[in-house]
Amino acid sequence: MLTVVLRKIISTTDLSILYLLYDCPFMEFESLVPILYSDDIPRSIAYYKDVLGFGNDWIWDQELTFGGIGNDPVRIFFCKGAQGHPGTWICINLDDLDEYYETIKARGAVILSPPADKPWFMREMLVQDPDGHIIRFGHGIECPED
Repeated sequence: MLTVVLRKIISTTDLSILYLLYDCPFMEFESLVPILYSDDIPRSIAYYKDVLGFGNDWIWDQELTFGGIGNDPVRIFFCKGAQGHPGTWICINLDDLDEYYETIKARGAVILSPPADKPWFMREMLVQDPDGHIIRFGHGIECPED
């Protein structure tokens, strides 16, 4: 947490001082790829691709036990029965929630709650996939003036 706060208030050129103070480099994370449980890898990939609009689908082997989808920089892996649990929640931010809602609704997405402004300054909706995972799609909204 301290690293995040310090990086926001200290310029990149000043980070070398912090390296000396803390005797450790600041790690630059590149990506996060959740691995979701799936009963049926081809079904999961088809839902995310055909209904939710993801691309770059792949399946690891002929036994259909691992696969993934993605729209850079967002990627999701699926594992048949071995990793994760049904009902995992993930959050994906996008630029136009309402347009996306209309698109996936027309494609037959399972919408648990339509787009709505939330008190935490997000506009969000909830979508469920065939394995019971909940995807919270949303984008930030302006904070009211005090």
